[in-house]
Amino acid sequence: MKLWRSPVSYQVIKTVLVVVLVSLLRGGESRKTRILESFEYSALNCRAHTASLTEFGGVGDGKTSNTKAFQTAVDKLSHYASDGGAQLFVPAGKWLTGSFSLTSHFTLYLHKDAVLLASQDINEWPVLKPLPSYGRGRDAAAGRFTSLIFGTNLTDVIITGDNATIDGQGEFWWQQFHKKKLKYTRPYLIEIMFSDQIQISNLTLLNSPSWNVHPVYSSNIIIQGITIIAPVTSPNTDGINPDSCTNTRIEDCNIVSGDDCVAVKSGWDEYGIAFGWPTKQLIIRRLTCISPFSAVIALGSEMSGGIQDVRAEDIVAIHTESGVRIKTAVGRGGFVKDIYVKKMTMHTMKWAFWMTGNYGSHADTHWDPHALPEIKGINYRDMVAENVTMAARLEGIANDPFTGICISNVTIGMAAKAKKQPWTCADVAGITSGVTPRPCELLPDQQKATSCEFPEDNLPIDLVELKKCSYRMSYM
Repeated sequence: MKLWRSPVSYQVIKTVLVVVLVSLLRGGESRKTRILESFEYSALNCRAHTASLTEFGGVGDGKTSNTKAFQTAVDKLSHYASDGGAQLFVPAGKWLTGSFSLTSHFTLYLHKDAVLLASQDINEWPVLKPLPSYGRGRDAAAGRFTSLIFGTNLTDVIITGDNATIDGQGEFWWQQFHKKKLKYTRPYLIEIMFSDQIQISNLTLLNSPSWNVHPVYSSNIIIQGITIIAPVTSPNTDGINPDSCTNTRIEDCNIVSGDDCVAVKSGWDEYGIAFGWPTKQLIIRRLTCISPFSAVIALGSEMSGGIQDVRAEDIVAIHTESGVRIKTAVGRGGFVKDIYVKKMTMHTMKWAFWMTGNYGSHADTHWDPHALPEIKGINYRDMVAENVTMAARLEGIANDPFTGICISNVTIGMAAKAKKQPWTCADVAGITSGVTPRPCELLPDQQKATSCEFPEDNLPIDLVELKKCSYRMSYM
């Protein structure tokens, strides 16, 4: 039988076959490029909705700006705030971005091979007004550049990852600072303000332009598993600075920086006094610090709103200027009281303990010379130090002594070229017990063994338990 083939029919068949083949090839390409991810982590809250940054135009090539992609993603996902919250997943790659703001009931999660690169285009950093408790910027009298990751008036916000990296590329900013070319204060890496229920965890922060982590005017904060690294000569690269915050837990962090590893603050001179928002109920534990020119834990110098009930334990200091330092001055006002530190090990230090009542550095010329700070109830115990140049330098304020100082069970091994006088004290009062070398006469040794106080009760933030969150998602 002879079959009849219509030229038209043959052409139709040919076209259909081509379309099918192309569809199959495209499908194959799609399957090859689509990535399936499974991950889990501990968090204050898990989220009902998840999306990848790539769904909003993100490009992780280290060159393309993703500022718009990040902000678009956050804005779109904010619609789920009342529907179980949302999570923005940042895949592996190098994601260049300027400042962007977070939203409530939101998680920013970074893949272990994700790197956020801070933009060096100054136009991608909006300017904010100075903080009300400071009255001016720290680098300049005007406002401040918005932090890389920023949020205000939020509830339930999480910034976490699988030890992913946020690189502030700070060299650009440090040079501008040293050349005095900045009109505004340098940005921080992370700043959350006027917020409640904050978690910042499992991240590596590199080369911040200035401070690294700055929760301010906020409460119920957990900062956990953070590694911070900056050159030890970089300017003002403080590690973690809780500022006018209540109920904060900082734990399991490792910090190498050009300034204080943890600096506790609450406002500056007359602005901090007027704002009147203290930092209180702060826990610091399992912290390792390297900072040759600054302190492991600094209280102040901006402490005009007050600092109270700080509990620090299991601290390791290596090649650091001072272990615990209180910084204040006439004009600060405020208070630093009920401070408790125990189980601290220090290696190669300039001072183990340092209290400074003449720090200076005022916001402007309008500070009140009658505003004297109250420093009392300072408790240090169960510590060992080695290769220390000077045991302590404790300098209060004339007619405003620092009182209620207690130091017990502390052994300080002096360096080969240590100062001949290991302790210097002025305008301080308190007691010591079991302290070597022998302290100054203003801190007399108690003949009966005495242990300085450390509270045994739990603060509310210690009762907060994290949930296990598991996710499975695919993305291009």
